[in-house]
Amino acid sequence: METLVLVNLFHELALKGENRPFFLRKAKAHVREALKGTAARLEAEWPMALLFRLPQEAWLEAKERLKDTLGVEGFARVLRTPPDLKALEAALEETLKRERFESFRITAKRSDKTFPLTSPEIERLLGAFVKEKTGARVQLKGAERELVVRILPNAALLEVERHPGPGGLPPGVSGKVVALLSGGIDSPVAAYRLMRRGAEVVLVHFHPFPLLSGQSREKAKAIAERLARFQHRITLHLVPFSEVQRQIILEAPKAYRVVLYRRYMLRIAEAIAKEEGALALATGDSLGQVASQTLENLHVVNQAATLPVFRPLIGFDKMEIKAEAERIGTYAISILPDEECCTLFAPKHPVTRAQLSVALETESRLDTERLIALALEGREVVRYTWPGQKPLPKAQEKAPIMEHGPLDG
Repeated sequence: METLVLVNLFHELALKGENRPFFLRKAKAHVREALKGTAARLEAEWPMALLFRLPQEAWLEAKERLKDTLGVEGFARVLRTPPDLKALEAALEETLKRERFESFRITAKRSDKTFPLTSPEIERLLGAFVKEKTGARVQLKGAERELVVRILPNAALLEVERHPGPGGLPPGVSGKVVALLSGGIDSPVAAYRLMRRGAEVVLVHFHPFPLLSGQSREKAKAIAERLARFQHRITLHLVPFSEVQRQIILEAPKAYRVVLYRRYMLRIAEAIAKEEGALALATGDSLGQVASQTLENLHVVNQAATLPVFRPLIGFDKMEIKAEAERIGTYAISILPDEECCTLFAPKHPVTRAQLSVALETESRLDTERLIALALEGREVVRYTWPGQKPLPKAQEKAPIMEHGPLDG
């Protein structure tokens, strides 16, 4: 047996004016890619929807994939009938044999305006039929079961099982961004928020290996693999940061260590952004959450970059971020133990109101260009694709070393 699946695209895509065909083309390609390997075949296509036929045994896998497919507002397993009331009643009767509910509503969506009945008339007639068959009451708001009927040219569709999608825009329609990925809860959520707005995200993780174990690298890889579900292709740069930290520790006032770590992370991420053709950086900062995220400290850190620095979570609290991390599946990975760069040799009393003059004076004693080149030279690059493929082996990836000048603001 086979199953029909109707995929509805996110309503925002319909508001794009003259650029709408571009956005819709990208969204539809992203949906088709998500269903690769499920034997799904495109049956029909409309401006804001796609209808697929796939083997019944592939439905559960397709459902899990579509739940994570950006640009999808919702999707449903449907029955297709001829476009007449009797055929719809027969399909409803078959569906109702497997269901029990106390209240319901019928929602009719009539795309074919030549159909002789209006949407409210269809809803009244089919509602009376369902009420007679089940004894359930009609309830327009908060009904236990909503039965959606779509009238199309030459066919009607009855939604049997409906699920929400993540919404958002398809990957790549909003350019490319380099996101700093720590081992914590926040930064994967920040990366996801940008993906959901159509940005193609490249990840950069700074690790303390070989000074400490490679635990944080493995954790970053697991997070990147999870985030690949949303974007389908993702690049992770794993950057050794221990030598940069060692030099900062030798020269910097203790209280300024973390602020200076973060300034150098932005510089290195910006060098990678220039290689990748990205136009912005992103971090998981939330205003006031920790000492390094005060407004004064964020201001001093920002001056190390010339590209815009996006902070999608700046107004989120920890509980909101945690809830989002659980929803997208990164929370369980993020709470695994590891050794983060920013906690390594972190002072007991870090500065909360950093002054740019102190940071610049300290950095004047450091060979910034050499430290950036050293970090870039030692990095590992891993590319993930999804669904159904493993990351490219390390031997196939060689990180390029770019020539760059001073990146200080």
